[in-house]
Amino acid sequence: MPLPADDRLIVALDVPNVVAGLDLAARLGDSVSFYKIGLGMLTGGGLALANELKHEHGKRIFLDMKFFDIPATVEAAVRGIAQFGLDFLTVHGDPHVVRAAREGAAGTDLKILAVTILTAMDRADLDASMIVPGAMADIVTERAARAFDAGAHGVIASPHEAARIRALPNAADRLIVTPGVRPAGSAANDQKRIATPAEALRNGADHIVVGRPVWAAADPVAAARAIATELAAV
Repeated sequence: MPLPADDRLIVALDVPNVVAGLDLAARLGDSVSFYKIGLGMLTGGGLALANELKHEHGKRIFLDMKFFDIPATVEAAVRGIAQFGLDFLTVHGDPHVVRAAREGAAGTDLKILAVTILTAMDRADLDASMIVPGAMADIVTERAARAFDAGAHGVIASPHEAARIRALPNAADRLIVTPGVRPAGSAANDQKRIATPAEALRNGADHIVVGRPVWAAADPVAAARAIATELAAV
């Protein structure tokens, strides 16, 4: 008998629109319980899809919007999102953004996750963006610590930095969600700091985000179940 869905696995619905998202979720059925809906789906009805999957199909929803703006705007945007009863929302990890997001989510169960450094970026990308010199892992860990101090429920970081973040004094009860996860043998695509599902969990991650290796697989259900099997063995 197949393993039940493991909500440590979050499948990214990186598909064009609501119809494609609902079709994929229907195909995956009980093999997946948690979905990520990102900015690329916003104009394709992403918020409507999030609400339908949450309230009509009982799925958990991670809305990956990566908000960044002045505090009043972030607070208002998060307050608007919080009314839908979703589970996770991302904002950039700058302390003023995190504090405003927590104000917007006050009184709800919405968890605010702070983005440290995008997993598609490396040191050359940071240099091009004029971000402070230093090792990637040091910058990610410091941004995570500051986001926790500002009130973030958790952070988004690559599996490479998860262990260092988990070791922070203020990380004990915080979430670490790791994109850039690829089952063994999968293509890296546009991700630069990747690991397998088991490696991510061993490094301290609470949830992993997997997109193309599931939705682009010839058999998405088999792909999701294979990841669940790997997670269960950790």
